[in-house]
Formats: sequence, C-alpha cells, structure tokens
Amino acid sequence: MAMIFDRIAIIGAGLIGASIVRAAQASGAANTIHVYDADPAVRARAREIGLGEVFDDPEKAVAMAELVVLATPVGAMGAAAAACARGLKIGAIVTDVGSVKQAVVTAVAANLPTYVYFVPGHPLAGTEHSGPDAGFATLFHNRWQILTPLPDQGPAYPAAIDQLEAFWRALGANVERMDPARHDVVLAVTSHLPHLIAFNIVAMAEDLESVTESEVVKYSASGFRDFTRIAASDPTMWRDVFLNNRDAVLEVLGRFSEDLAALQRAIRWGEGETLYDLFDRARRMRREVIDAGQDTAAPNWGRDETPS
Repeated sequence: MAMIFDRIAIIGAGLIGASIVRAAQASGAANTIHVYDADPAVRARAREIGLGEVFDDPEKAVAMAELVVLATPVGAMGAAAAACARGLKIGAIVTDVGSVKQAVVTAVAANLPTYVYFVPGHPLAGTEHSGPDAGFATLFHNRWQILTPLPDQGPAYPAAIDQLEAFWRALGANVERMDPARHDVVLAVTSHLPHLIAFNIVAMAEDLESVTESEVVKYSASGFRDFTRIAASDPTMWRDVFLNNRDAVLEVLGRFSEDLAALQRAIRWGEGETLYDLFDRARRMRREVIDAGQDTAAPNWGRDETPS
C-alpha cells in the first residue's frame, strides 16, 4: 500500500485512536505517527506498547503533521482542537472520529485556524473495549467511514477530502460522504437508540425486584447477553453522544415509543398477526445486514464458545 501521508498525529489514544495508529503502521499509509493523550497514564501505556511516537505536549505532537485526527470523546473535541491549534501547520488536514457531527463541527471549527482544512468524519467501527491496549489494525476493515465535508472551504478543499478518503481506504474502510445533519439522524437510528435501549434494559434488569441480580447473570440468554455487550461501551463517550445529538435522538426515540406502545397493545389483545408481521419484517432486515457484509450468518453470530 502506498504511503498517503508522511506524518500524522493522533490526539486521543483510546480504542479508535490506537486502532488508527495500528492500521496506519500495518498498511504503511503513514510514515511517521505522533500520538498525544490528555491522560498521563494513557500516554505512559502508549509508550510501553509502542503506539507511535508519544508526546507530552499536543502542540508538539501536531507540529509538521499533514493529517491530525481528533480521537477524543465528543464532548472533548472542541478543547482538543484548541489545545493543538497553535501547532498546526499551514495546509494541514484536521479530521475527527466523533459519532455526532453537527455539534462537533460547531465546537471544532470555532477553535481551528483558517489555514487548515477541517474534514469531519466518523468511522462506524468499535468494540466494547477501550484504552490504548484495545486498538488493533483490522478494526476498520470493511467498515464504513463517513466523511461530512463542509461547504465553501476554498479551491484546495476537495483535494484534501480526496486525500483523507484515500487514507481511510488504505486502512481498509469503505468511505461515503454525507451531510452532517443527515448523519446525525441516520446514526440516531442505527447506533445511538440501540445503545440507549441496551443501557436501559441492563439497568432495568439490575433493578427489577421480581428476580435477583444473580439470576439475571446466571441465566443470561443470548438476547440479554448481547445487550450487556453493547451496554459495556465507554460511558463517557455515550454520555457525550446523547448530550450532543439530543434533537435527533429525541426525534427517533419518540417514534420508537409510539411503536412500542402499539406493540404493547398487540400483546395485550392477542393480535398474533400483528406480532408476526413485525417479527417477519425485522428478520428480513437482519438478512439485509448480513447480505451487506456488516455481520456474519455463522451459528451463534460467529462466536467462539470454546472454553479458554
């Protein structure tokens, strides 16, 4: 794979930031990789595991970097941009990995100099694990990277978008471009609401008085087990997501609440045909997800259940 950037800087060494480093190292998409994290303990660990060249100063980390990736929680994006702004070189491309776009665009753009190119982005990839040790090179393989370019950014801006797209493709991602507002609604449906439901169901099971917590844990069937996997995601990240995408989430949550009430009525009144039609539609959607290569049809969802 050809080198896309000579020098890049990753601000934030969590799962996504660390995985970008690993993927760039493995693919050769970047020659030199600088890393900074606001947490000294994370920086120390990043040094221990060889996660690029780790800096204690964000301005020094981004100095001379052609690409700077803000890989912090959504609520910290503006502060991260401000912390490294004075070190950015003229013509540098700045992007982010936040799962909310309109709020991030507002926060980051206000803290960047006019001589850099800001191309917001969001890799639709992740696991329930966090921290620098969680990163791995294949995280983005066959996953979608959504870029949400800004309007009216000058004649050189399209070339910056193309170069950033080439970088993500070198890391194994599929790339699509989308309006920031549309991104936030789409992700509210496909990611944010499912996480909110998972957090709520797991918390409800813990609080339910008719069963004990030990029973819930011991007899976790596949459905509840999968909810706990989703609910194990980083609480700081998801707190910021819901606070920064509240309008889209509340819109989708309202529709979900209406549909859930209708489902409740169908169960109460024994409307089997209504239930069957809903379940059949959902099963067809599952097949479409598999056909699109976004999951596996292997038994038990491809889990290796061999005892360790």
